[in-house]
Amino acid sequence: MSDMTDAVAGDDVLVELDDLEVHFPIKRGVVLDRTVGHVYAVDGISLRINRGETYGLVGESGCGKSTLGRAVLRLEKPTGGKVMFENTDLSGMKGEKLRRMRQRMQMLFQDPLSSLDPRQSVEALLVEGMRAHGLARDKGATDERLRELLSAVGLPSTALRKYPHEFSGGQRQRIGIARALSVGPELVVADEPVSALDVSVQAQVLNLLEGLQADFGLTYLVIAHDLAVVRHIADRVGVMYLGGIVEESASDTLYTEPLHPYSKALLSAVPVPDPAVEDDREQILLSGDLPSPANPPSGCRFHTRCPWRQATRCGTERPVLRELAPGHRVACHYAEEIRDGEIQPNTAVEPATA
Repeated sequence: MSDMTDAVAGDDVLVELDDLEVHFPIKRGVVLDRTVGHVYAVDGISLRINRGETYGLVGESGCGKSTLGRAVLRLEKPTGGKVMFENTDLSGMKGEKLRRMRQRMQMLFQDPLSSLDPRQSVEALLVEGMRAHGLARDKGATDERLRELLSAVGLPSTALRKYPHEFSGGQRQRIGIARALSVGPELVVADEPVSALDVSVQAQVLNLLEGLQADFGLTYLVIAHDLAVVRHIADRVGVMYLGGIVEESASDTLYTEPLHPYSKALLSAVPVPDPAVEDDREQILLSGDLPSPANPPSGCRFHTRCPWRQATRCGTERPVLRELAPGHRVACHYAEEIRDGEIQPNTAVEPATA
């Protein structure tokens, strides 16, 4: 029975990243364009996204979240490692073969206005992708498909004749969602899908995404810095810091029992709408500034700001992402000791400055 279970679980993996790296060269020189360094935007990330689930990716601005999402879609070419989509390696794929694969994965952008061509009507925006993949040969069937898409995202069919500037921000994002769904993808990478919207509209769009996931059998990679958004929509969450995953677990587990010091600090910064709880709960203040991804610290990349930093290992040995509980992975040398209270913050070693 266990062998069968493992086989089924393996078949459920839609996207798998194996030691993925995306490094951008830093050029210098006028006549001779020399490479003098690299920005380590994504540096050795391995994770799996199962079919039908929502994987949330959180972290500070500049940690490499969006670059990772673009690398999954092969909008950025990996420097190293593999991007596997249903057992097909996309890392070195190009040309017509890559174009056909992109029908199965689409992107939802952060700013709905700048991601839509203002000179094209909604109908032209939706049909463009369908034509590129040979899905708009029959006009009658195409028109019916467009009406179905608009109905699915909560817009009337009269919207087809209008232009992006005639809609509100929430309506424009709905158009972006319809465009992403127009080619029938299996994976949707949503890069900050509601951060540019009014707070009153954000919940509507998130609920719409959840409903569409069930109706269309979608798999989501949701990139966000708003922890409340990720908690609302994600099944599993990966926490990124300076190009790497430092913690990964089920959404509820991460929010109730974060094990990595960085995850603890992130969650302690989220306000709680209860004055009594807010006044009594632990507040973790990080020292120093976020290091540059062009010159990341040696060892654990968080050790320059970590209140639990130790004199051994933290500054010299980069921790691997290891499983401390079923489905809960943490990249910290002393995660168990911190969890069990054997190491207290700001006692063994004072936090270093960046």
